[in-house]
This record gives sequence, C-alpha cells and structure tokens, in this order.
Amino acid sequence: MIEDVIYLDNNATTKIAPEVVEEMLLFLKENYANPSSIYYLAQNIKKHIETAREKAARLLNAEPSEIIFTSGGTEADNMAIKGIAFANEKKGKHIITSSIEHHAVINTCKYLEKHGFEITYIPVDKYGIVDVDLIKKSIKNDTILISIMYVNNEIGTIEPVAEIGKIAREKGVYFHTDAVQAAGKIKIDVKEQNIDLLSISGHKFHGPKGAGALYIRKGIKIDALLHGGHQENNLRAGTENVAGIIGLGKACEIADEDLKNIKMKSEIKRLRDKLEKGILEKIPKIIVNGHPEKRIDNTLNICIKYIEGESILINLDLEGICASSGSACTSGSLEPSHVLLALGLPHEIAHGSLRFSLSKYTKEKEIDKVLEILPVIVQKLRNLSPFWKKGK
Repeated sequence: MIEDVIYLDNNATTKIAPEVVEEMLLFLKENYANPSSIYYLAQNIKKHIETAREKAARLLNAEPSEIIFTSGGTEADNMAIKGIAFANEKKGKHIITSSIEHHAVINTCKYLEKHGFEITYIPVDKYGIVDVDLIKKSIKNDTILISIMYVNNEIGTIEPVAEIGKIAREKGVYFHTDAVQAAGKIKIDVKEQNIDLLSISGHKFHGPKGAGALYIRKGIKIDALLHGGHQENNLRAGTENVAGIIGLGKACEIADEDLKNIKMKSEIKRLRDKLEKGILEKIPKIIVNGHPEKRIDNTLNICIKYIEGESILINLDLEGICASSGSACTSGSLEPSHVLLALGLPHEIAHGSLRFSLSKYTKEKEIDKVLEILPVIVQKLRNLSPFWKKGK
C-alpha cells in the first residue's frame, strides 16, 4: 500500500499538497477555457494566472512582471542561459558556472560550447562550496553570464549566492542561479542578493510537476526559447498550462507561509540530524557529504564504504523505503555522481552514495524505521563484498 511507503526522496520530487490539488481541480473542470481568448470565461482565467504570478513573485521578493512561467526547472535553466547567451553574443561569449551544477545547467553549457561559447567550470572545496575568489578572477572582458546554483540537489550545500551576486553586479555581468532546491525551503530575496535570473520548479516544494518559473530582472533582454504566440511576454510561446500555473502559485503561497513557521523548519532539521547521528552510530565506515552547517535542513548525503548505493536502494525499496543515490535526472547511469567526484571522492567511494531528503510530511517513526532497517541491509551487503573483508 502507498500509505505504508516511507518516502525520503523529496529532492527528486515532493508530495503535492492537498490544498494545491484542490485549487488545480477547479481549472481542470469548470474553468477550462483558453486564457488567450477574449470572452469573460477566458479572461477570468487570465486573472487567476496573474494572481499566481503575484504569489510566485512574492516568494522571491520580485515583481510579478519579472516572472515567466515554464514547464519546470530544466526549461527555466535553458531559457536563462541560452537566452542570455544568444542575446549577448556580440558583447561576449564567455560564461562561468560550477563543476557541481545540475545537468540542466551543465548540459546547456556543453551545448553552447558547440556554438562557439567558452565555459569556465569553477571547482568546489571538499564541502561543495564554490571558490568565490576564483569566480572573480575568472571574469574577463567578454564574460556575459555567471550561473551558480543556490543549493546543490545531491549534497544540500548552500552556495554563497549573495557574494557572487555582488561581484557580478560590480563587474556588469549577469548572474543566474538555479534555485530549484532552495525555493520554498530557505528565504530568497532576488533584490537583496543581486540576482538577475532565477529558476524554480513547483514539484520540489509540494506543487505540481510540469510547472516552474524563471525570474528575469526588469530591463534584462533575453532571446526566447520557444517561438509561436505572444504568451508570457513573448518569451514562452504556447497555450498556458493553466492548472499547473495555478498549482504552482498555490504552492508558492503555502511555501511563503511555511518559511515563517520556525517550528516546522526546526523539526525537519531535527529529524534529518537524528537520521545522520543514528546512521553514524550504527554503521561504521560512513562519510557524510556536504557542508556540516551551510547545508539545507532536509538533506543528508552519505557514502557507505565497500558497497554500491544502487544495491542499498534496491534493498530499501523491498522494505518500502524510498531514497536515492543522487539526482533523479541521472538515474540509471553507471557513472558515479559528478558532484561527489568534484568533492574529491574516489570513484569506488562515490559509487556507495545514498541521499535521504525529508519534507514537512516526514514522521519520526519513519526515521526510526530507517535506522532499524538500514544497518541490517548494509551488513548483509558488506558480508557479500570482498572489498569489505579487505577494508575492515
């Protein structure tokens, strides 16, 4: 039964909030008109889209006119990076990013390299934090964009976004941040942090899949990613995903309130810390990845030496526990996480990675169950591993 599943993979996706579903249903049943039409039924839906835009803007301390709705974080990242690149290629073709970005950013940058752009990949320290001084030194006369994620999706490390934004603004370089894992979890202020473009995705904070947004600071011109109609300020052609946008707006509204709920935030961190402490006490030869303090409250990434993460996940799944070995976008890949390799971990240890990510719906009894089952699974797999026999 789905009710019995222990879900600890909230960085991959979250349970959609009941209030979000309820609001979306209104726009899948009665309010089904195309918002581009001129009659009342359509224009009333258009008003609701604009209300959702206001809610998304409020979450980021942006202006509603600065929010463009997308199909999610990947599209928002592509729109931001390609949009700035092609709109400014006469000024320069140099872009700075990091070695631990989500593949939506890294693969977009690789695509641009094939079109004559130069990409500088900034390394990170053992905690996954980018070298801000190196970013500053890497800026050249033809640098047009810096794209550094807000929170890493695998290890939860929080990057020094405000510092990078300040440097970028001083140097006259656009700054984009992939905030998919930050939005709804920590306070974001695009004005105070000098952010020019920012990506979010609704399903990472209890909204629907297929709905996201790109913040574009007023006055910044980018090339459109999709061409067709005049929707979304001529930047995102196509009939709006009305129910998805309404759901995203509601999720932003709820998240904005949740950020003020100190008790809820501290409870998520307490359960994460309990899980981490319990694993370290019950299982030997564990490495905790990410910064011990500058880390999002819901994320725990570990490497369990001498066994592979995939084997652990299969055994956890048989017990009704959902976790991951890293990004959902690289599921099925035989290669270890590029993030963990960037931290300096060797291949054989990076292969033993396991990520638990909690949400406001996580219960203490679920953490207790994991701490009861995981050590048994690990010991069983280690007993079968020749590397364990040598290593211990």
